[in-house]
Amino acid sequence: MVNATLAPESTERAARDRSAAPGVGVRTRHRRRQTVVAYLFLAPTLLFYAVFLALPLGFAVLLSTSRWAGFDLGDIDPVGLDNFAGLFADGSTFLAPILTNTLLFALGTVVLALAGSVLVATCIDKLRFQGLWRTLYFLPIVTTVVAVGNVWKYMYQPGGLVNGVLNAVGLGSVAFLQDPDTALPAVVVVQAWASVGSAILVLTAGLKSVPESYYEAAALDGAGPATVFWRITLPLLRPSLLFVCVTQFLTGLQSFALIIVMTKGGPGDATDVAALEMYRQAFSYGDWGTASAAAFVLFAVVLVVTLVQLWFFRRKGEDA
Repeated sequence: MVNATLAPESTERAARDRSAAPGVGVRTRHRRRQTVVAYLFLAPTLLFYAVFLALPLGFAVLLSTSRWAGFDLGDIDPVGLDNFAGLFADGSTFLAPILTNTLLFALGTVVLALAGSVLVATCIDKLRFQGLWRTLYFLPIVTTVVAVGNVWKYMYQPGGLVNGVLNAVGLGSVAFLQDPDTALPAVVVVQAWASVGSAILVLTAGLKSVPESYYEAAALDGAGPATVFWRITLPLLRPSLLFVCVTQFLTGLQSFALIIVMTKGGPGDATDVAALEMYRQAFSYGDWGTASAAAFVLFAVVLVVTLVQLWFFRRKGEDA
């Protein structure tokens, strides 16, 4: 009796499964076609990254563990980790002063650019014709690095504008780019000046996102401008400040063009940085293995610095 009752139900279920099977197959084939079409649309982008990212990265890894003069691929000689060991061996200048100069250059650029952009962005936010002011401060960004470097190079000359101002206020001339003690700070000032425009754009956008109700409540409580800035404006700008800090540090750590235009790493090695040393090792000395190893060391430094910045801002309460 039980079997007789269950048999029709089993038959009906089997019939439903057979009728549903063609629908499932159609959906599966349709999903596969969609996947194929999606990969076809992604193929140009994937090919671009494969040619200009994946292959160069793999070749750089190979060169960092090899010795190669840069001509015949058949002359690549594997040497293991000797290139990395040579960078940190006794007598090597890579760790000091090259890597030290790189970190000081990036840190100085971030401090000056961040302080200047916060000050200018706060002032612009209270002025009329804000678009005009943002455009004026953004002009150095669209100017070529070669032009910026050469203009400032002439301004730093003993008879240039900067020394002319110093002489006008009763101070003596300074050999900014010829003195090892002042060459790196002089280039840092130029880099910060050239990059402050992009930071101002980011920070002015961040200031526009701060609700006016906070300022109104602070005014009702009798808070002064300094208190409003430190207690309201600056904390609410933290996401924008994080973006500016990370991007400015990345730019500073990889800086090359401005230094080679203004000082070529001199005087001596006072302004020699990692990117410039990589260029010299590869194109001047023909040591592509050492240049590639230095590139990976610089990448590790950039990664660590970025992670430290993200950790610091998250510790302060910003989910970046």
